Amino acid sequence: MKNVLGLLVSVALLSSCSSSTQTAAVENGNSCSQLTGDQSHDNSVVIKSASMVPEGPVPAVPYQRPYAGTLASYCRVDGVIDERIGEGGKPYAIGFAIAMPEKWNGRFMMQGGGGLNGSVATPLGSNAAGDMTALQRGFAVVTTDTGHQGTHGFDASFFSDQEATLNFLYQAIGKVAIASKHIVAQYYAKPIEHSYYMGCSTGGREAMIMSQRYPRLFDGIVAGAPAMRTSFSNLADKWVMTSLAKVAPKDAQGHPDVSQALTAQDKTIVMQGLLKQCDAIDGVADNMISNVVGCTFDPMSVACSANKTQACISPEKAKAIKAGFAGPKNSLGVQVYPGFWFDTGITETQGIPGLLNPGFHPIVGKITSTDMNVDQEAMAASTPAAFVGDSAYWTLLNTFSNNGGKLLFYHGVSDPWFSAQETARYYDQLVADNGGKEKVSQWSRLFLVPGMGHCGGGAAALDHLDMIDPIVEWVEQNKAPAQIQVTGQVFPDRSRPLCPYPSYAHYTGTGDSEKAENFVCRYPE
Repeated sequence: MKNVLGLLVSVALLSSCSSSTQTAAVENGNSCSQLTGDQSHDNSVVIKSASMVPEGPVPAVPYQRPYAGTLASYCRVDGVIDERIGEGGKPYAIGFAIAMPEKWNGRFMMQGGGGLNGSVATPLGSNAAGDMTALQRGFAVVTTDTGHQGTHGFDASFFSDQEATLNFLYQAIGKVAIASKHIVAQYYAKPIEHSYYMGCSTGGREAMIMSQRYPRLFDGIVAGAPAMRTSFSNLADKWVMTSLAKVAPKDAQGHPDVSQALTAQDKTIVMQGLLKQCDAIDGVADNMISNVVGCTFDPMSVACSANKTQACISPEKAKAIKAGFAGPKNSLGVQVYPGFWFDTGITETQGIPGLLNPGFHPIVGKITSTDMNVDQEAMAASTPAAFVGDSAYWTLLNTFSNNGGKLLFYHGVSDPWFSAQETARYYDQLVADNGGKEKVSQWSRLFLVPGMGHCGGGAAALDHLDMIDPIVEWVEQNKAPAQIQVTGQVFPDRSRPLCPYPSYAHYTGTGDSEKAENFVCRYPE
């Protein structure tokens, strides 16, 4: 197996052009096409195509709103690393694409993937990019399929191949980062000034892997809703669904119909009770729960009783919701995965449904039982692959931090796939293991996004955020993000600051409560 140093040497020989030729080629616009066919001396890195993409509109990004403005012309390079024939005679390679703008700002960004990857996304740098993608801003951007081709976002067939599995878990992103950084530096005939990694979900896990396994490759890293302990987060989703199955009607096959466990009225009552208790504890009643840590909502507070017969749900349903959101514990009472916070997105119907709108889960599937053996399922979730590629436990990041690295996390509080409490748990451990909050806050911070679902969305969320400027300013100006302002289509005239966890945005009591400048960061009591 080629080591990283070997790949570094291989890619250094990638271009057949000298530095002076490259410089002249960039100036006359011909160097892009000249890259086609170049390869390292041992064939580990091969450029399959290279051509100029003319100026035009910003390509559409799945599950994201359209980006305004135009995209200036850029050189697009598509290549592969380590082409081979793998298990079952199936061809494998680490595919990648690089976008290099004509007006380069000296920065490099690697864009994280999603799901189980399996396709090379358009290299735009569109994750948490605010109004303008990284490529529009002048970054050189790279994407990768992490070593396999899939027929859909959750095609797991590649797990039968050892190297494809290792590539997906951690190897491919390191190889692509090293190879693409050398291609970019050679194309522009000057070194990259600063390197950034940004991703959400699987891309968030990859971002964490970069800080943990490749601590010298990136100056700034942004990890959104990281897919930590995926097998355990699936277990937690199943736990919520199974809890609700106990109060669900049966379908024609005698199985619980979890989607019908709660009526529309039930969900309205739960949400009204939640907002009544937690909405205004951030200083203003605005249908947003900013002080999520301080929200101690108990579903039993809206359960019917001898003294409460209206605007209530059955005690059995309240108990099911409470048990589900508390998260799964084993037979010894040990929490195997954190619970979920009560937030405004738990009844979400759009995009990925909220936890109180359960149905068919793409990974868990259909719930057919009201019982769940957490001990057995936790053991099944503890697979070798899960531990090799997981990012949930490694907190030794002193090489990364001592090298000047900056690490930002963000997570939607209403995320139904990966609990925001899991990211908070990791951050708390990061703080405990690295000298305390004051020291760690000098190089890492976590921002929770009220109401937001998985990487975006939410009927009561401000999910339009720009994490590019904050990470660039922190890395290049040593300006730590005290707040990050967010807006959204749901509340067109509203802005709010996101505050570093565990603080939250609290209304000062004066000025327009729709404006971010009238909020301060405060810690829960």
